[in-house]
Amino acid sequence: MFAAENGLKGDPRLQAISETIRVIPHFPKPGIMFQDITPLFLNHKVFKDTVDIFVDRYKDMGISVVAGIEARGFMFAPCIALAIGAKFVPLRKRGKLPGKVISEAYELEYGEDCLEMHVGAVQEGEKAVVIDDLVATGGTLSAAIKLLECMGAEVVECACVIGVPELIKGQNRLNGKSLYMLVEPSEIENCC
Repeated sequence: MFAAENGLKGDPRLQAISETIRVIPHFPKPGIMFQDITPLFLNHKVFKDTVDIFVDRYKDMGISVVAGIEARGFMFAPCIALAIGAKFVPLRKRGKLPGKVISEAYELEYGEDCLEMHVGAVQEGEKAVVIDDLVATGGTLSAAIKLLECMGAEVVECACVIGVPELIKGQNRLNGKSLYMLVEPSEIENCC
């Protein structure tokens, strides 16, 4: 569900978020329209508003784990975790975490990859939200859900700044988990 469908319709913060995201054609390979969120961080108000929207949504849900997906999910998840009093759990690419890890492979829009999480990072019964910058096919979020649930956490929801509706293959890949997105590419006009 998009934020505008959940009480934020007409919220000027969503428009400001859309205006700071730029589209880079043919990156990282031909045919991909890359949604670049990095300009969002250059405007402290828009960055704060983005985090605040997520914080307002999750602050009263009893969330104890905010899992951020490498790399751009790392830019939002720790801020959200601090604001709601939860721990931040990094979900990293293969070989980036020292010590004992569990792994989950997944397919991307333009290839394959693997996520890893430290064994013991979450405890059975903890409520988690998964944060990333963008959802397209749902493969990365699906891998994140599997990692957290393998360790006994309850994934309450997945959340992204950008949702690509025409690429989201329903929510089948998310095992029925709710998906919360702030903006969609049709709202983003900044093309380089």
